[in-house]
Amino acid sequence: MPNLITCVMLSFVYLSMFMVSSCSLKVGYYQTSCPEAEAIVRSTVNKAATLDPGLPAALLRLHFHDCFVRGCDASILLDSIPGSLAEKESMGNKGVRGFEFIDEVKAKIESKCPQTVSCADILAFAARDSVFRAGGIHYAVPSGRRDSRVSLSSEVIQNLPDSSFNMKQLQENFARKGLPLEEMVILSGAHSIGDSHCSSFSNRLYSFSSTHQQDPSLDPNYAKYLKTQCPRPNSTTLDPVVPFDNVTPDRLDNNYYINLKKNKGLLTSDQALWNHRITKKMVKNNLNHPTGWPSRFGSAMVHMGLIDVLHETEGEIRKNCRVVN
Repeated sequence: MPNLITCVMLSFVYLSMFMVSSCSLKVGYYQTSCPEAEAIVRSTVNKAATLDPGLPAALLRLHFHDCFVRGCDASILLDSIPGSLAEKESMGNKGVRGFEFIDEVKAKIESKCPQTVSCADILAFAARDSVFRAGGIHYAVPSGRRDSRVSLSSEVIQNLPDSSFNMKQLQENFARKGLPLEEMVILSGAHSIGDSHCSSFSNRLYSFSSTHQQDPSLDPNYAKYLKTQCPRPNSTTLDPVVPFDNVTPDRLDNNYYINLKKNKGLLTSDQALWNHRITKKMVKNNLNHPTGWPSRFGSAMVHMGLIDVLHETEGEIRKNCRVVN
């Protein structure tokens, strides 16, 4: 039977704003209604990641972007409708992918258990299995989320942390979602995989300030490498992508923190963690204790997955993740 203890423990462990939401979720929620659901997600992630090693990073990002706008409710998966642009159309979600993968998983699960497993839970399961695939990190995902019926492009920018954020802005952004400073630093370690468009950091290379064309906190040799990947922006240049970690771009590990110490954080918001006194201590802790970071990352992922979830009396279970029923 579903792990009822999980609900009780989550209520004590997490902030009060999540108590109601967390108690609608249970580890093993579909054990009776759709026992194959999690195995279907896992096998599909593993098969797809073999062909596309960058997919785990994409699915992890998709889950994060979903949770930070309206909560973990699969609103990011909805397509636009006449007169209303959906979240996925926002520039804040530029480069976000994995939608077709979720469609594939949803179709497989619907064939076994029609209208039983929510798209929000599928996305949470896919993120967990991506974390395991990329970093060998396992954590149990409480499930029972419902899907929202609303997705608005206009809500994305105001909710997602921007790549140019300083420490104060980052802290305030995560705090609004109920995530403490330490978990912000831990979750930022996800930037050991995946990539970023040059437009998200090119100002650090070419137009940092009135006194410094190049960000002085950026390692000079790393900046030189980045300039080979990202030409000076103009109206006609493309917007290439660069890996957060060009040594092990598909391996989820604590290399992110090593890079910060070397002044090789790709985004302004990355390097800000090393440049601030309080978060620098946290970065050093994750740097010096690499075996402890994975379990902390798993716990932080569970906590993030509880942001403003819709439970049994709210939302719906979509038949198709792209459209409301």
